[in-house]
Amino acid sequence: MSDLMECDLSQLVLSNSSFGPQEIEKISAAIAGDGGQFKVLKNSVGDLEMQQPRSPATAVRLGVCYYLMGRYSLATETLSQGDGGALTQFYLGRCHFADGNYAAAKTSFEAAATAGYSADACALAISEAERYMGDAGGALERLNGLSGAVEQTAEYLYQRGACVAAIGGNPAEVIALYERAVETEPEHPGALFGLAKETDRNGNDDDAIELYERAAARFPAHVGTLLNLGILYEDNGKYDRAVRCYQRVLEIYPDHEQARLYMKDARASGDVMFDDDDHRDRDRMSQILGIPVSDFELSVRSRNCLQRMGIESLGDLARTTEHELLASKNFGETSLVEIRDILAAKGLELGALAHEKAQPDVPFEPESLSDDERAMHERPIHDLSLSVRARKCMVRLGINTIGELLRKTGDELLECKNFGVTSLREVREKLGPMGLRLRGD
Repeated sequence: MSDLMECDLSQLVLSNSSFGPQEIEKISAAIAGDGGQFKVLKNSVGDLEMQQPRSPATAVRLGVCYYLMGRYSLATETLSQGDGGALTQFYLGRCHFADGNYAAAKTSFEAAATAGYSADACALAISEAERYMGDAGGALERLNGLSGAVEQTAEYLYQRGACVAAIGGNPAEVIALYERAVETEPEHPGALFGLAKETDRNGNDDDAIELYERAAARFPAHVGTLLNLGILYEDNGKYDRAVRCYQRVLEIYPDHEQARLYMKDARASGDVMFDDDDHRDRDRMSQILGIPVSDFELSVRSRNCLQRMGIESLGDLARTTEHELLASKNFGETSLVEIRDILAAKGLELGALAHEKAQPDVPFEPESLSDDERAMHERPIHDLSLSVRARKCMVRLGINTIGELLRKTGDELLECKNFGVTSLREVREKLGPMGLRLRGD
């Protein structure tokens, strides 16, 4: 818990004294220790914005504060008006990295090193950017080139563990590196996040939640930490906490599609009632679809045809096409018009929900597959590199291979707890480049 008082935090932001890594760490620590200090930061930034004319030094101070608040685009713009010095370049790199522009981040970190920022800190940041660019091997080689005290820091141990994990190294080594990092710096957000992921992967939800919660308490919190923690909360029935995690992401990234969809899924799954228009509309439509056809005045011919086809509700009709009705014995155009009018009065159409109709199981005949197709079907599901949420659903469904996944329909996957539209889209996107599709797609 930080011992900074409100006036001290304001002074850090507004004073004309030196402003560097130590002052930035004090601001972060103050807010991590007391969430109420974030309001102090916002108010202080508002005062700083009013200072005109704005000197390059003020632009740097303001830009860094924007970064801490998660306003990365504005931070980049403001820092670009700064003095171009080492601190400016380093936090430009941080902003580019947060926005997913890893190549630009690497360039800025290199410029920061040239301008005199800590060579070790820049090397570690560059290594992380390279890893996110897909060059985990190069990132690890860069770490191998470092020596001295930096090798004992939590940041170095975390980055090394993440690189080993990215190249598919020994999981025990990865965990050992993360654990050493946490021992060195108990609240290191990256090390806590990495260790939580490994713990979660091994099925220890309680320890993973505790580690993610510690990482989420840091400021600013990592988006991946909040998303993964939210998923674990959902798995344990703590939907209100999950929603709060997703809200924290959306406070920084209002257009973050994954967080928005996860939050909607969590709200729909929870026991707490949420005032969502789409939730009310869904309930209303469900009631309409459940209305039995016997409630309507139908001709004897139409009623007998629907009975033969096993159609009992408006939902059944909406899942049936005109062609299927007309193919039924003694069902003609007159009956079709009668059915259309009934559905239209409720805002429905024949065949509108035909995609929801259960598909008959297609027998799996491995002998019909070529050697290459059989090898593809036998590949383990983890080869798809699914997200935490999708991977957990695969475990719950007992899906261990790609072939077992291909024998599922999208609707069957959606029936799994916490598997929503986002996860289904992810699965389809992973299968597409491999020329594969779910059953029924």
